[in-house]
Amino acid sequence: MTATLLVRDAQVLDPEQGEYRRADLRCENGRVVEVDDRIRPASDIPVLDVHGRYVLPGLIDCHVHVLAFSADLTVVADAPPTYVAAGAVRNMGAMLDRGFTSVRDTGGADFGLARAREQGLVRGPRLFYGGKALSQTGGHGDKRTIEQNHVDGHPCCSGTGRVVDGADEVRKAVREELRRGAHHLKLHASGGVSSLGDRIGSTQYSMDELRAAVEETEAAGRYVTVHAYPPQAINRALEAGVHCVEHGNLLDDRTVELLLERDAFLVPTLVTYFALREEGRDHGLPQASWEKVGEVLDNGVGALETASRAGVRLAYGSDLLGGMQRRQNEEFRIRSQVQRPIDVVRAATTNAAALVGMRGELGTLAPGAYADLIVLDDDPLADVTVLAEPANIRTVVQGAHLVRSES
Repeated sequence: MTATLLVRDAQVLDPEQGEYRRADLRCENGRVVEVDDRIRPASDIPVLDVHGRYVLPGLIDCHVHVLAFSADLTVVADAPPTYVAAGAVRNMGAMLDRGFTSVRDTGGADFGLARAREQGLVRGPRLFYGGKALSQTGGHGDKRTIEQNHVDGHPCCSGTGRVVDGADEVRKAVREELRRGAHHLKLHASGGVSSLGDRIGSTQYSMDELRAAVEETEAAGRYVTVHAYPPQAINRALEAGVHCVEHGNLLDDRTVELLLERDAFLVPTLVTYFALREEGRDHGLPQASWEKVGEVLDNGVGALETASRAGVRLAYGSDLLGGMQRRQNEEFRIRSQVQRPIDVVRAATTNAAALVGMRGELGTLAPGAYADLIVLDDDPLADVTVLAEPANIRTVVQGAHLVRSES
């Protein structure tokens, strides 16, 4: 069915300019075609009258794991694919209801879920997926317990990553993920919280392996992002040519210089550490992983402030697992401690759209963009924490279709 809609009497935010315009939006074929005062609708076009409420572009979360029905990613990897898919469908629908009309999955999602959403089989955000994240043996993406020896790398397994060693094997794995339609490739360049066999401060993958991934991905017109916490891991990845860094909690001055020099993105994911500390074990996080949380929690907000003040390109991310995904919007509240409201909003709109290669099509409501939007009673530029509570989002529109509405 052709997606048409007239949004009447809206305070429409232009995130780029940081200004509102009182106007109507006319949408056809799922896109915005006109923004003007008092547009006269055709007789058969549906009308959504928002009565002067605040209208923002649909939100974009640039670090999710839709497959993660549990915080124990070893359990996810061992579960039947059908069960994992059912959990992903639930997670995607809930994300859409929270106002996230697009998400970037950084480990696990594939063309099957993206195609199912595009064809209307499931409801959920537009899905920009990276396939399986790549990890060295014993790295952050190697989710085996110390007692396990076998690595099952079959592409039909449900895990969020795959174990690959050596530059040649990395090249092959990158090509395989790209063949399956990956929008980006993620490598684990340091230790992490959820992995049982490494330390957060470790560096992972050799420079030859990192460069091999970058070369292959750029040859296909895509980019590499890396999971990395300590500065030595972040900096060597940036020197190898990666386009984006996930987390970055322990960055240093040289990291900031490299991010700026290379015009690279940083995707902080602060909410996940608060959630993991408070309730991670209730959702399956192993005790050994829970004990690592403090190593990155305390430095996260400071790292965000440092990067923001320097002008680093920042995108919104949550990285929540299992039942903690309900806290996806809380990242807005945490970032508001050190950023202006408009900068937090841009991270989830214009900046995020640029990262996923959809500048001008997502993260804006200018003519030509997808008609993805949310409606709020209160002004997020006066208090961005209104976005931290999904209940404050009265209406969600995706592709000119009304997908959630509060009376």
